[in-house]
Amino acid sequence: MELILWRHAEAFQGTPDLTRALNGKGRKQASKIADWLNANLPDSCRILVSPATRCVQTAEALGRKFRIHSELATDSTPERILQAANWPNSREPVLIVGHQPTLGQVAALLISGSAQEWRIRRGNVWWISQRERDGVVSNYLRAAMTPELLPTVRK
Repeated sequence: MELILWRHAEAFQGTPDLTRALNGKGRKQASKIADWLNANLPDSCRILVSPATRCVQTAEALGRKFRIHSELATDSTPERILQAANWPNSREPVLIVGHQPTLGQVAALLISGSAQEWRIRRGNVWWISQRERDGVVSNYLRAAMTPELLPTVRK
């Protein structure tokens, strides 16, 4: 299985938290990463998104269908995220657009095997894959991408 964790891009500060929108920098971050994801994600990828406005706007940059999933909101847990993604049993890759600290906790749990406070920066993607070799199942970081490493958006 493949699980792609995309932290929402930069948003305006303010309250209520769920309605915070992407700022100009965040829109550029989302566009850059969306271009990279669209070049690398298979068409069969399921996309699940937190109901927070900044996550929905980040996902919209992909131009693909996605499903808003209430279990991915700001108060989520690593266990709820993994359950929503059907980890490790999903047949297709799953892209989660969500929040810190939960996405970092999911990455730590899958890669290191223990709950830790890893940080995924705004707009960044961590692509985690699982493989089986000689009867041993292991998870590994397939890719990590940040908007700053990508060329200027072509729009």
